[in-house]
Amino acid sequence: MNYFIPPTLAGPRTTQYRMRLTAGEHSPQYVRRIVRSYLREWDMAELTDAVELGVTELLANVVRHVPDRRCEFVLLRQAAGVRVEVVDGCPRLPSIPAELSLEAEGGRGLVLLDAVADKWGVDPLSGGGKSVWFECGSTL
Repeated sequence: MNYFIPPTLAGPRTTQYRMRLTAGEHSPQYVRRIVRSYLREWDMAELTDAVELGVTELLANVVRHVPDRRCEFVLLRQAAGVRVEVVDGCPRLPSIPAELSLEAEGGRGLVLLDAVADKWGVDPLSGGGKSVWFECGSTL
Protein backbone atom coordinates (compact mmCIF):
# COMPACT_ATOMS: atom_id res chain seq x y z
CA MET A 1 0.00 0.00 0.00
CA ASN A 2 1.20 3.50 -0.75
CA TYR A 3 1.38 5.92 2.11
CA PHE A 4 -0.73 9.04 2.28
CA ILE A 5 1.13 12.21 1.36
CA PRO A 6 -0.87 15.22 2.53
CA PRO A 7 -1.37 17.74 -0.27
CA THR A 8 0.51 20.41 1.68
CA LEU A 9 3.61 18.19 1.65
CA ALA A 10 3.11 17.00 -1.92
CA GLY A 11 3.18 20.53 -3.28
CA PRO A 12 0.60 22.98 -4.62
CA ARG A 13 0.76 21.61 -8.17
CA THR A 14 -0.32 18.10 -7.19
CA THR A 15 -3.06 17.04 -9.60
CA GLN A 16 -3.45 13.38 -8.73
CA TYR A 17 -3.19 10.78 -6.03
CA ARG A 18 -2.65 7.05 -6.70
CA MET A 19 -2.69 4.17 -4.29
CA ARG A 20 -2.55 0.41 -4.73
CA LEU A 21 -4.34 -1.52 -2.02
CA THR A 22 -5.99 -4.74 -1.03
CA ALA A 23 -9.48 -3.51 -0.17
CA GLY A 24 -10.99 -4.47 3.14
CA GLU A 25 -13.82 -3.31 5.33
CA HIS A 26 -11.90 -0.25 6.58
CA SER A 27 -10.49 0.82 3.20
CA PRO A 28 -13.35 3.19 2.30
CA GLN A 29 -12.94 5.07 5.59
CA TYR A 30 -9.20 5.52 4.98
CA VAL A 31 -9.62 6.56 1.34
CA ARG A 32 -12.43 9.01 2.21
CA ARG A 33 -10.01 10.87 4.51
CA ILE A 34 -7.52 11.16 1.65
CA VAL A 35 -10.25 12.38 -0.73
CA ARG A 36 -11.46 14.95 1.81
CA SER A 37 -7.93 16.29 2.27
CA TYR A 38 -7.26 16.67 -1.44
CA LEU A 39 -10.64 18.23 -2.19
CA ARG A 40 -10.04 20.82 0.54
CA GLU A 41 -6.59 21.57 -0.86
CA TRP A 42 -8.01 21.90 -4.38
CA ASP A 43 -10.81 24.25 -3.17
CA MET A 44 -13.46 21.69 -4.14
CA ALA A 45 -14.82 20.86 -0.70
CA GLU A 46 -18.39 21.16 -2.03
CA LEU A 47 -17.81 17.88 -3.90
CA THR A 48 -16.81 15.95 -0.77
CA ASP A 49 -20.13 14.21 -0.02
CA ALA A 50 -20.68 13.00 -3.59
CA VAL A 51 -17.08 11.87 -4.12
CA GLU A 52 -16.92 10.09 -0.75
CA LEU A 53 -20.14 8.20 -1.50
CA GLY A 54 -18.88 7.20 -4.94
CA VAL A 55 -15.53 6.03 -3.55
CA THR A 56 -17.30 3.99 -0.87
CA GLU A 57 -19.46 2.23 -3.45
CA LEU A 58 -16.60 1.44 -5.82
CA LEU A 59 -14.41 0.03 -3.05
CA ALA A 60 -17.33 -1.98 -1.66
CA ASN A 61 -17.71 -3.54 -5.11
CA VAL A 62 -14.04 -4.54 -5.05
CA VAL A 63 -14.52 -6.21 -1.67
CA ARG A 64 -17.64 -8.07 -2.86
CA HIS A 65 -16.73 -8.99 -6.43
CA VAL A 66 -12.94 -9.05 -6.94
CA PRO A 67 -11.53 -12.36 -5.69
CA ASP A 68 -8.12 -11.05 -4.57
CA ARG A 69 -9.54 -7.62 -3.55
CA ARG A 70 -6.53 -5.86 -5.08
CA CYS A 71 -7.08 -2.57 -6.85
CA GLU A 72 -5.62 0.79 -7.66
CA PHE A 73 -7.41 3.94 -6.52
CA VAL A 74 -6.82 7.11 -8.55
CA LEU A 75 -8.01 10.63 -7.74
CA LEU A 76 -7.46 13.14 -10.57
CA ARG A 77 -7.96 16.87 -10.42
CA GLN A 78 -9.57 18.19 -13.59
CA ALA A 79 -10.20 21.70 -14.88
CA ALA A 80 -13.65 21.60 -13.30
CA GLY A 81 -14.05 18.88 -10.72
CA VAL A 82 -12.46 15.51 -10.14
CA ARG A 83 -12.31 12.04 -11.63
CA VAL A 84 -12.05 8.91 -9.52
CA GLU A 85 -10.95 5.58 -10.95
CA VAL A 86 -10.79 2.18 -9.31
CA VAL A 87 -8.87 -0.34 -11.41
CA ASP A 88 -8.85 -4.07 -10.70
CA GLY A 89 -7.81 -7.27 -12.43
CA CYS A 90 -11.23 -8.95 -12.44
CA PRO A 91 -12.80 -9.16 -15.93
CA ARG A 92 -16.39 -9.24 -14.57
CA LEU A 93 -18.07 -5.95 -15.45
CA PRO A 94 -20.52 -4.34 -13.04
CA SER A 95 -24.08 -3.68 -14.12
CA ILE A 96 -27.20 -2.09 -12.75
CA PRO A 97 -29.89 -4.73 -12.11
CA ALA A 98 -33.01 -4.35 -14.25
CA GLU A 99 -35.18 -4.55 -11.12
CA LEU A 100 -34.44 -4.26 -7.43
CA SER A 101 -36.71 -5.75 -4.82
CA LEU A 102 -37.23 -3.90 -1.56
CA GLU A 103 -35.68 -6.85 0.27
CA ALA A 104 -32.52 -7.00 -1.86
CA GLU A 105 -29.35 -6.53 0.19
CA GLY A 106 -27.19 -5.46 -2.75
CA GLY A 107 -27.36 -4.03 -6.21
CA ARG A 108 -27.89 -0.38 -5.27
CA GLY A 109 -24.29 0.85 -5.42
CA LEU A 110 -24.24 1.82 -9.08
CA VAL A 111 -27.72 3.35 -8.75
CA LEU A 112 -26.34 5.58 -5.97
CA LEU A 113 -23.26 6.36 -8.04
CA ASP A 114 -25.47 7.35 -10.96
CA ALA A 115 -27.39 9.70 -8.65
CA VAL A 116 -24.34 11.55 -7.25
CA ALA A 117 -21.89 11.57 -10.18
CA ASP A 118 -22.08 13.81 -13.23
CA LYS A 119 -20.96 10.84 -15.32
CA TRP A 120 -19.53 7.39 -14.76
CA GLY A 121 -18.55 4.34 -16.69
CA VAL A 122 -16.64 1.08 -16.94
CA ASP A 123 -13.70 0.57 -19.26
CA PRO A 124 -12.51 -3.02 -19.87
CA LEU A 125 -8.70 -3.24 -19.93
CA SER A 126 -6.84 -4.99 -22.74
CA GLY A 127 -4.83 -7.20 -20.36
CA GLY A 128 -7.94 -8.19 -18.40
CA GLY A 129 -9.65 -6.37 -15.62
CA LYS A 130 -11.42 -3.04 -15.75
CA SER A 131 -11.47 0.57 -14.67
CA VAL A 132 -14.66 1.79 -13.01
CA TRP A 133 -14.69 5.58 -12.89
CA PHE A 134 -16.84 8.59 -12.13
CA GLU A 135 -16.58 12.35 -12.39
CA CYS A 136 -18.03 15.02 -10.13
CA GLY A 137 -18.10 18.74 -10.63
CA SER A 138 -17.69 18.63 -14.38
CA THR A 139 -20.56 21.12 -14.62
CA LEU A 140 -18.94 23.68 -12.26
